[in-house]
Amino acid sequence: MWKVRIPLFRKFIDRLSEKIFYLCQQYLQKAKRLFMNFSEQCYRIFEQATKAYHVSDDVDATMHNPYEVKSIEFYLYLKNWIDAVQWHLEDIIRNPAIDPVEAIAIKRRIDKSNQDRTDLVELIDSFFLDKYKDVKVLPDATINTESPAWAVDRLSILTLKIYHMNEEVNRPDATPEHKAKCEEKLKVLLEQKTDLSTALDQLLTDIKEGRKYMKVYKQMKMYNDPALNPVLYGKK
Repeated sequence: MWKVRIPLFRKFIDRLSEKIFYLCQQYLQKAKRLFMNFSEQCYRIFEQATKAYHVSDDVDATMHNPYEVKSIEFYLYLKNWIDAVQWHLEDIIRNPAIDPVEAIAIKRRIDKSNQDRTDLVELIDSFFLDKYKDVKVLPDATINTESPAWAVDRLSILTLKIYHMNEEVNRPDATPEHKAKCEEKLKVLLEQKTDLSTALDQLLTDIKEGRKYMKVYKQMKMYNDPALNPVLYGKK
């Protein structure tokens, strides 16, 4: 009788161990996300969006944002997608053989993308303003040269630079000399990523603890405004 039960008991223990292992893994993933620096969260989402864009590598591809609408994760994913599309529009418009009519259409699309990018940066800054609105600012607090969201903007573009430089390093038809140069450039980009991430996290810590304070100035891009661009409002 015991001989029959022992294998069943072992099977039960094995299944229980698998379940416990799975739950531990889930807990560790949640804990990692909880204690992840904001820059790490940004870069992880930016990489995710960059890789998703390059599945089709098409400036007209539909974005499938996996995050909850209006969450900070949603905005970060959208930010990098906009940057990825604009990156490739900038490539296309530099084609010497491009049709002039197509070039004008792409230039206007880039202008709109720049406006969307700016609007989204300001929206991300609004998230930080709301998050730290109750912080007691210290009497000797100082202001930073750029707001947190503009550092986020730079990190998003840096993610794309790293992705594309890594592609050049591994390009099958590239010469050894080209790959070596790109490897050196990639090292610099990765160093920039470390420095920028550290600076962003330090800025957010300083704001959280009242050593820095935020002020957000609207970019007021005049060339996109019909009331401010002389060409658009008809000034001779």
